[in-house]
Amino acid sequence: MAAAIRLDSPGPVVYRQTRVGEGGRLFELINFRTMVVNAEADTGPVLATAHDPRITRVGRLLRALRLDELPQLINVLRGEMSLVGPRPERPEFVEQFRKTIPGYDLRHLVKPGITGLAQIRGRYDTPAEDKLRYDVAYVFLWSALLDLKIMLQTFGIMLTPERARGATELVTARASTQGKSAGRASPS
Repeated sequence: MAAAIRLDSPGPVVYRQTRVGEGGRLFELINFRTMVVNAEADTGPVLATAHDPRITRVGRLLRALRLDELPQLINVLRGEMSLVGPRPERPEFVEQFRKTIPGYDLRHLVKPGITGLAQIRGRYDTPAEDKLRYDVAYVFLWSALLDLKIMLQTFGIMLTPERARGATELVTARASTQGKSAGRASPS
């Protein structure tokens, strides 16, 4: 994997990035590099999108298979992360989301995870508000069985690359519900 990353684009194989963890504490997340070096030099911090031109060819494959996150096992061993939990976000975005999304800090009640409910139910470009709904559901519904289900579903996604894009079940469910209620006649 390291050789493929190096051959695809110049730069380090792994990168470290400050993230917000449990209780709002900062830590350095370790990831395989999936973007070109200095990807935000011209823009500053920007959220990744589904077809982000900054992502390298090998990076696309690593992200699709969720292999870019393997180095985060080091974060788990250090006690900064868990295998399952809300994905840790960058401080710049946490500040922005705190101002615009009520209850955003609820996701910081537990350790962040390598995978989580938002990762198996959403995709990279799922809106932060929808990811928060999954994160809060996870925080309040936590159980060892839920963690096991999420890990098994994560492996399923890793083994079927077309599923790695995720599903927008929450948005689909909303649209379905709105469609049904729009088609009903109001009782007279």
